[in-house]
Amino acid sequence: MAADRPCFPTSIHLSTPNAIRMNRALRMSRRDMLLGAMGAAAVVLGAGRGVAATPEGEDAGVPLFLELSRRLTDRDALDARIGGALYARIIQAVPERRDQIHKLHDLMAGGKFDSARALATAAEQSDPVFKDVIHDIMTGWYRGVADEKVVVYRSALMFDITKDAIYPKTYAAGGPFYWTQTPPEVAVPTGEPALSPSKFVVEPT
Repeated sequence: MAADRPCFPTSIHLSTPNAIRMNRALRMSRRDMLLGAMGAAAVVLGAGRGVAATPEGEDAGVPLFLELSRRLTDRDALDARIGGALYARIIQAVPERRDQIHKLHDLMAGGKFDSARALATAAEQSDPVFKDVIHDIMTGWYRGVADEKVVVYRSALMFDITKDAIYPKTYAAGGPFYWTQTPPEVAVPTGEPALSPSKFVVEPT
């Protein structure tokens, strides 16, 4: 019978219940600290590998697309996340656009174009296919649509240029009967198109 009895350390009989719980908690804390330190080391090592791998996996066409877009929209800054999404959709719809965007960027880099109009005119004269490339880029940024899919809505540039009069929302943002008031005056455009006329396409509603 004596052999069947569990053998406890002598100190456990001299410990209070609170002391026993405290000892167990301390043992768990040391274990958790050790596991936490090992996990942190693994995260740091993994993060180091990830940072090194990110630039290699990034499509080299995205920075070129953004630089082209800034020139064609005559803007100093554009959202890089939106640009990456638009670029991915454009080349997904027309794979040839990848090389065409590279060539259009080379044309821009090889000349001195101080406006979107100057670049667009020179691009179409250099290669008529650039006209379609520019259309895709401008449609993406201003309408937020690429590959016939909505990539971005409220941040589309068409809302930015009319934000003082048109709200990009699905509900009324003004007071009661705000639509009966005279809208703000808009200056009549005086510029001329940089590209040749395109076929008018009626889109389904």
